Amino acid sequence: MTDILQIIDCRLLAASDSDALISREWLVTNGIGGYASGTISGACTRRYHSLLVAALPELGRTVMFNHLAEILKLQGGEEVRLSTEELSDVAFEPFAVSLAEFRLESGLPVWRYEINGIALEKRLLLTHMQNTVHVSYRVLAAPAPVRLRLRPSFHFRPHDASVAANDPPHYVVHAVRQGFEIHDAVVPPLRFFLPRGRANLVLDGGQHRRVVYRTEQARGYDARGVLWSPGYFRIDLHPGEEATLVASTETWEMLRALDHDTAWDAELRRRERLVTQSDPGARISAPRLVLAADQFLVQPVARPADSAVARAAGDEVRTIIAGYHWFTDWGRDTMISLEGLTLATGRHAEAGYILRTFGRYVKDGLIPNLFPEGKREGLYHTADATLWYFHALQRYFDRTQDIETLRELLPTMQDIVAHHLRGTRFGIHVDPADGLLSQGAPGYQLTWMDAKAGDWVVTPRRGKAVEINALWYNALRLLERWCRAAGEVHAAAELARHAERAQESFNRRFWISGESYLFDVVDGERGDDSAFRPNQVFALSLDFPVLDRSRWQATLEQVHDRLLTPFGLRSLAPGDPDYCARYDGDLRTRDAAYHQGTVWAWLIGPFIDAWLRVQPDRSERVNDFLAGFESHLNEAGVGTISEVFDAEAPYYPRGCIAQAWSVAEVLRCRARIPSRSAPSMVSASPIAGGV
Repeated sequence: MTDILQIIDCRLLAASDSDALISREWLVTNGIGGYASGTISGACTRRYHSLLVAALPELGRTVMFNHLAEILKLQGGEEVRLSTEELSDVAFEPFAVSLAEFRLESGLPVWRYEINGIALEKRLLLTHMQNTVHVSYRVLAAPAPVRLRLRPSFHFRPHDASVAANDPPHYVVHAVRQGFEIHDAVVPPLRFFLPRGRANLVLDGGQHRRVVYRTEQARGYDARGVLWSPGYFRIDLHPGEEATLVASTETWEMLRALDHDTAWDAELRRRERLVTQSDPGARISAPRLVLAADQFLVQPVARPADSAVARAAGDEVRTIIAGYHWFTDWGRDTMISLEGLTLATGRHAEAGYILRTFGRYVKDGLIPNLFPEGKREGLYHTADATLWYFHALQRYFDRTQDIETLRELLPTMQDIVAHHLRGTRFGIHVDPADGLLSQGAPGYQLTWMDAKAGDWVVTPRRGKAVEINALWYNALRLLERWCRAAGEVHAAAELARHAERAQESFNRRFWISGESYLFDVVDGERGDDSAFRPNQVFALSLDFPVLDRSRWQATLEQVHDRLLTPFGLRSLAPGDPDYCARYDGDLRTRDAAYHQGTVWAWLIGPFIDAWLRVQPDRSERVNDFLAGFESHLNEAGVGTISEVFDAEAPYYPRGCIAQAWSVAEVLRCRARIPSRSAPSMVSASPIAGGV
């Protein structure tokens, strides 16, 4: 196995930034929607921080194993707390100077502690396609045997539920032959055990600990909660020995079938395959992002009926989690992310699964905008996700030449266009006056700029939005191509007629001749909207650019000068009355800034596409546009890319710590134009290994 290491010197980091080990987070996923996540320090600062968030049928993602307090007993009786905690009305406990290093090894978190001649290493693993976590401790060096005390704490709840409980949680603990079970009336039992090592579970009657979740507090949510612990494990380890705590919602039979060593070796081999099968550009210059991409691809267990239908047809269900921690699978994010997450990584079969899966969800000419947590039915309030479906299918066919999938989906794509031409839900329809696509319904935000605070739709953009019509033209031209290849000449000619009319109207209606850029919306609620936004870049970045070639250069220059940052494009140009430089504060404050200046990492992809189309002789600049993400891999979510960033320096990362389309678009562009200067997407921190 070739190790891919990303190393953080924790002592140096703690000395330079006291909050860094609290604010930097790690993430491990299991391929079915479950995950484990926390801060490097061990403090739970979010409601989502847990050693096991299980993906459960019918229930959705559920917090099962909240926290593990770790205390090392030294010779002479001194005790050292390895992980940090924050208790109610008390500041963070001083961070233990024993944490020397945190690293991602093949994308998996590893902690190394050093104190008084003792070197201890901790690793964490989720078994692929299981709700099972392994937390391992190995004594690398010690002058004598060491004693480790581990206290697990629990509060079973949906992962996005409030941490505040009306009553302190209390569960029933059963000792069984294989280990222990914690029972609750709603969720499956949590099974946990230590399969090896000198260990005893000391039951002390149950303890309640009050915890303050710092990040939830800053975001305006309930921040004080209670965790319950049945007792603690006492483990004695000699130098070279290892002990592993396993917690799972799987059956005992399943747990016996895959011991820790086997599970660890299998996961390392799986991750090695992910890197070796990816495109050469991704494998050479962005192996960490190849592993980050894996976190978003899931087989959803919350919709078993859909899986049964797919398997009956000899297929599989796959989808993409839009972001961690709180997003589910979103249609728009899935289609935008598909190329980077699956095609650049060599996972072509899964790309096909995703496209065919969403084909079965089409209703009234629309794919779902999102699937709510734990629900079987999708929500369809989107005007652009379905148009991105055409883009994703073409990129898939370009790579695979999978004519069978194209033939299977062709009637679906024709039905989608027919619905748009005659009108469908949410006011989505082609205006017979000019052939442009209009959309909008009261109380809905149908484009990707979809922030809503209560009844306030922050950027409604009702009318004819610029990127919606760029996508519509692209979809018409792609379907024309597919119909012509299928021998449907009349249908292709009719589609060409609609495309030509849309293109003529687009260039006549959207171009602001005196300003040399595009309206964001025409025929909107307040007329034509001239706010300078990144949406216009799609008029020249898609496979079939709708914008007249003579206007490409001027548009690109303005986007470059007014919107480009080291981490993507601003969502609104500085100087606009609605411009917000920071994305911070409570939910309403954040929503007000979400698309009003906040930088979106995923937009670097279409910007680079436009750049290479307009200035193909300056492809070396692509590495400059992507350079900022290298240092970001050691911020926020270590080893991955955040959802958004502040609009001004220092461009603080915000939103989700791991966002599918952020990773996908940076990875896609890196694979397309590999860096000559940076052999892998890493930060300035010391790096070992490589591919």
